[in-house]
Amino acid sequence: MAESIGMRPGDELVGKVAIVTGAARNIGRAIALSLAAGGATVVVSANTSASGARETVDLIEQAGGRAAVELADVTDSGAVERLVAAAVDRFGRLDILVNNAGTRAETPFENMAYEEWRRVLGVILDGAFLCSRAATPRLIDAGGGTIVNLGGQTGHTGAAHRAHVVTGKAGIAAFTKALALDLAPHGITVNCVAPFLIDTVRGLPGAPERPPERRIVPPVGRMGQSGDIAAMVRYLCGPDGRYITGQTIHVNGGGFMP
Repeated sequence: MAESIGMRPGDELVGKVAIVTGAARNIGRAIALSLAAGGATVVVSANTSASGARETVDLIEQAGGRAAVELADVTDSGAVERLVAAAVDRFGRLDILVNNAGTRAETPFENMAYEEWRRVLGVILDGAFLCSRAATPRLIDAGGGTIVNLGGQTGHTGAAHRAHVVTGKAGIAAFTKALALDLAPHGITVNCVAPFLIDTVRGLPGAPERPPERRIVPPVGRMGQSGDIAAMVRYLCGPDGRYITGQTIHVNGGGFMP
């Protein structure tokens, strides 16, 4: 853990409590590990992957950190309210929210059912809205804090067969700007981190193969790792990131230069 990008031990987040959604694997897990390495107590949230979430907590605890599992469907307002309440009840405060929960889906537009469209947008956009709405009063109570939304490069470039995902990721970037303006008076920063070309494990039965554009090696000469994304999230949550808000930060090895 200590040797991975973005997961080097530090103390800049000591005393902080974070919720990371979709933290059972891949980028979400790396973010949870990185925040914990910085000293934060991390509530590891997932929807159905209880075993994966528990593995993330075990990795944090093995490295000497503090963490807990809280399962929640981010599209269910009641479940989200319970998630935030559980974090505060257990650890006394909330300082950081990372809206990482998402879903992979690829369907040609002419075959896309409205139900699939709504399901994908529900996880990406409704999830970020509900989690941010529930967390905001707690962040204000803590005297300020950080919200980081996970976007994606395809929200800026487009991608075939992913109209729902592209729309959701583009919406997250816009949501970030609006939320940053609303919450700045409370000392809460809101930013979006947009990954691309990240070498994650697909792993789920029936998951689509990585599309060709995601196998292209970017100018830096390697695929990104989950730790690369986690490092940026941790920076935004720390004391050196307090003057950054309302931004979409592309972490892609130069694969996209807006």
